[in-house]
Amino acid sequence: MYDWPELRAETDRLWQALRDALGRSRLAAPETLTRERPEADLWRDPDLLFAQTCGYPYATALRGTVRLVATPVYHFDGCAGPTYRSAIVVHSDDTAESLADLRGRRAAYNAADSQSGYSAFRAAIAPLANEAPFFAGTVETGGHLASMMAVATGAADCAAIDCVCLGLARRVRPDLTDRLRVLAWSDPAPALPFVTAARRSDREVERLREGLETVLADPALSQTRAVLGLRGIEILPDDAYDAILAMARMAIETGYPDLR
Repeated sequence: MYDWPELRAETDRLWQALRDALGRSRLAAPETLTRERPEADLWRDPDLLFAQTCGYPYATALRGTVRLVATPVYHFDGCAGPTYRSAIVVHSDDTAESLADLRGRRAAYNAADSQSGYSAFRAAIAPLANEAPFFAGTVETGGHLASMMAVATGAADCAAIDCVCLGLARRVRPDLTDRLRVLAWSDPAPALPFVTAARRSDREVERLREGLETVLADPALSQTRAVLGLRGIEILPDDAYDAILAMARMAIETGYPDLR
């Protein structure tokens, strides 16, 4: 989910180490990652071995199609253990002091099925909206980087950005993030889950977890983990992701079913 061009070499190193660890436990894994197919197709492939998905699709549409393997722990601002937040950002020159000051502005979001870019944003605005449109308009950008660019260039006034994306962008695209300011934070939610196909056995899931624990503790991969911001994993109960459903339900029950 964070496979930007600047990070792909390290992502590939991590996968190669995980592939080798799985091979030692007699769980066959592909030589390379699959990047050419749409994410939604990969998540629903009955032969899926390992992937990462957004928490919103996982909680709302993918249960029963994939199994939860583990929840990553990242070390960026906004992360706490296996949870993360959305940073609601404005331009660095913007005079807004609170979310209420964004009323009547133009908001950018990455996709309507995104937890960090849409659902968490909607939940943060819902108490202020009073069951009426809050923004003058919204624009769907297709990705967090594009949402950041929209705010940085003035095409939008605000956006909610996954704090892992923001942390990574601060490292690899500081020219972009220097033009942004964090105005507020969303409520926390479980981080983007690592998953496998639902048909995978308990033993296969256990081998995936053991492989992850091995590579995320390997001193030889410390630089790779640092670049990707990965600190470790936690094994959460599946119902931990119900927090995402509760966040969406709150916004809807407050009379703010859409980011508007």
